[in-house]
Amino acid sequence: MAKPCLAIRSSLAWSFVFFRFASIVSHLLTYAEGKRIFIKDIIHYLVPPDGKPASIAPSLVSYRHGVGTSNDQVDGLVNGFQPENGAVSSSDAEFSPSNGQTNFTSKDDPRYPFPTAPEPGNPTVVPEKLLKQFHFTFLIRHPRSSIPSYYRCTIPPLDSITGFYEFRPSEAGYDEQRRVFDYLRTTGQIGPQICGRPSCVDGVAGSGNEANGSSIQDNDQVEICVVDADDLLDNPAGIIEAYCRSVGIEYTPEMLKWDGEDHHSRAKDAFEKWKGFHEDAIHSTELKPRTHVSNREDIPVVRCTVPVLCGC
Repeated sequence: MAKPCLAIRSSLAWSFVFFRFASIVSHLLTYAEGKRIFIKDIIHYLVPPDGKPASIAPSLVSYRHGVGTSNDQVDGLVNGFQPENGAVSSSDAEFSPSNGQTNFTSKDDPRYPFPTAPEPGNPTVVPEKLLKQFHFTFLIRHPRSSIPSYYRCTIPPLDSITGFYEFRPSEAGYDEQRRVFDYLRTTGQIGPQICGRPSCVDGVAGSGNEANGSSIQDNDQVEICVVDADDLLDNPAGIIEAYCRSVGIEYTPEMLKWDGEDHHSRAKDAFEKWKGFHEDAIHSTELKPRTHVSNREDIPVVRCTVPVLCGC
């Protein structure tokens, strides 16, 4: 089965704020049985704040999910912990982590910092083997555009609608996004193939792995897929078509339109917890090229070795 797609931007999180990490993962992967799910969320929710060192969330220690395993079952343990006194099902039972540490309950992960071992190089609280189950896409937007947009939501008059009364620079997530990107690339979870470019074997360009319109690499590898918001706004059809090719689904022009009562009802419900942040999107009916093309010559550019999707 194809991997669930995880689009990262720099929220699902509010829906699961009181849940353990393992419960959230089980919910998502169980829902994905027999289908593909697309998740758009902010990566810094999985990365310790302020550049602090990461260690694996206790409920994800030795996590596994698959046929023949119950939700949250982990290599013979439950939720990453060995139950005390033989308890295996009580939601209030005390659990001991598999490394012998104590003072945890099965209700929640303890607060960060976690007294668990880190994985070398992994900047997140999610184990590498679990990260490998997702097909990552990175959504980027220049700080000159994104920071003022976020700031406006934290001051009058929008703050009374959004409920955000404090501007937090750390919420931008640029540092966290880059560190996760570099980690996934270094460990081979993404790349070396770059979306929007011909594959290259021994210096010879060619597709070789684009059967059925998919450009997903051999051995279930995921190509590097970075979507620049400016590219998406200037050429939505081209970018969405290229993205569909990257994740192996068929593109249709109807994907760019949502001018129906059911569509608007679903959008309103989905964004209910984020009032003030997505009003333009909620009241829109389609994704079409913006009338004014961004003048990128006015925006300072930090050159990166990784080109963006269809913006190479």
